[in-house]
Amino acid sequence: MNRRTWILGGAGLAAAAAGAAWRAGGGLLSAAGAATAGPTGAADSADGALWAARFARPEGGTLDLAALRGRPLVLNFWATWCPPCVKEMPEIDRFAGPFQAAGGSVVGLAVDNPAAVRSFLARTPVHYAIGLAGFEGTDLSRKLGNVDGALPFTVVVDRAGRVAHRRLGASSYDELVAWTKGL
Repeated sequence: MNRRTWILGGAGLAAAAAGAAWRAGGGLLSAAGAATAGPTGAADSADGALWAARFARPEGGTLDLAALRGRPLVLNFWATWCPPCVKEMPEIDRFAGPFQAAGGSVVGLAVDNPAAVRSFLARTPVHYAIGLAGFEGTDLSRKLGNVDGALPFTVVVDRAGRVAHRRLGASSYDELVAWTKGL
């Protein structure tokens, strides 16, 4: 696929997500129009699908999510062709250092082409783990409460494996700090 197709696809996903959130009325709508939700609904626990997931890493090796079980986890689903995803990455990166130093984990799952992710990260490195999730990442995000499979989507999982927070739409540093306080 060419870049234009990816961009149009991303815009379509974003529009579909906003429409679905508005239609459903289930999540709160922030000023930016992004759906947010607390730990309610069918995906309140990070079930076996999360802990069984393994993804290739852009730099080589494997990201095994089971190794992160038992500590707070911020899991962000993103793609290089998604403007809100790219916009929030510096915020997540800023948050990741102190959160990881305090015993938490931050993981970005790229729902994207591996070559595009590697190229993007060469230009815009981050200091948290990235997994090459491809479309398998969309399935996992749905299991965690992202009904429409739209991006960006962030899930905060507590030490017990319960979903403490989820958000459809770009996150900020201050939001991430607030969502993870006390985990």
